[in-house]
Amino acid sequence: MRVDLFDFDLPEERIALRPASPRDSARMLRVGPDGALSDRVVAELPDLLEPGDALVFNDTKVIPAQLEGVRLREEAESRISATLHMRSGPDRWKAFVRPAKRVKEGDRLRFGARGETCLDGVLDATAGERGEGGEIELLFDLSGPALDQAIAAAGHIPLPPYIASKRPEDARDRFDYQTIYAREEGAVAAPTAGLHFTPDLISRLDARGIGRQFVTLHVGAGTFLPVKADDTAEHRMHSEIGHVSAETADALNAVRARGGRIVSVGTTSLRLLESAAREDGRLVAWSGATDIFITPGYRFRAVDVLMTNFHLPRSTLFMLVSAFSGLETMQAAYRHAIDEGYRFYSYGDSSLLFRSVG
Repeated sequence: MRVDLFDFDLPEERIALRPASPRDSARMLRVGPDGALSDRVVAELPDLLEPGDALVFNDTKVIPAQLEGVRLREEAESRISATLHMRSGPDRWKAFVRPAKRVKEGDRLRFGARGETCLDGVLDATAGERGEGGEIELLFDLSGPALDQAIAAAGHIPLPPYIASKRPEDARDRFDYQTIYAREEGAVAAPTAGLHFTPDLISRLDARGIGRQFVTLHVGAGTFLPVKADDTAEHRMHSEIGHVSAETADALNAVRARGGRIVSVGTTSLRLLESAAREDGRLVAWSGATDIFITPGYRFRAVDVLMTNFHLPRSTLFMLVSAFSGLETMQAAYRHAIDEGYRFYSYGDSSLLFRSVG
């Protein structure tokens, strides 16, 4: 499909720079299976679902994966910035390095405080091969937990570029850019649909008889990359590491067997569930890297309802929601959201999409 079919005009003032407070006070646009729209708030979610439904959360935890440093080559130093993307070994990460042209395979890189030892805030690495998507494999001098600790000390939260270009990261973001149920470290971007949940909302969902299951997909920096191709067939997704346990798969299969619906909290949970689903829709235990790219025409196997934020024009995520609810429906929904002042992107408002009956 032509990528320009997924374009739309978004005023700059619609981009949220801070989340709603409290989190569940954010607005939520309900998009019915027939395309009908209604303006709600996230706190009303228990009333919009039915007892026996099950929410599926992505429990990945954002790490401070933005590193600032220098390239060391003979006597010359050049400032660089690296956004860790996906772990590829105990001592290595794939990363997007900028300016990319400054770094060649074999270069020595130093991140964090300068002129001190590794334990005091310096993190050294060697630049490895460059991938097809432009990412560079970084081979760190540290490994395992020691590397994790050094990244935590040297790095900072990698805010999405559409927020970072307007304000710097601050202490609030360490809390705001993390779900309340995050527990599996490894993401470099938050599963933002889950940012709207509060302990009170979780309690009311429990009281309503709505189930809760967890999967893990470590969101990579590739989620921020624009689609540069003119046709969706020419775009290649970056892989992300995920895991669905046998217990979770069995529990969700039982929900479906009882007539309940699987409600994915976020596109990351949806992509992982669809990767773990068989042709007949039955979920199985699954672990590995997924690069599933969902566009209109895709036949959904596992997910019945999707809760998700509002996405960028021409993005793979707007393509995904258009596949789920229909392109014309989502074009109308986004026009409504813009006209009614909804807030967009990671810290923005939410939508609740029911799978198209068409």
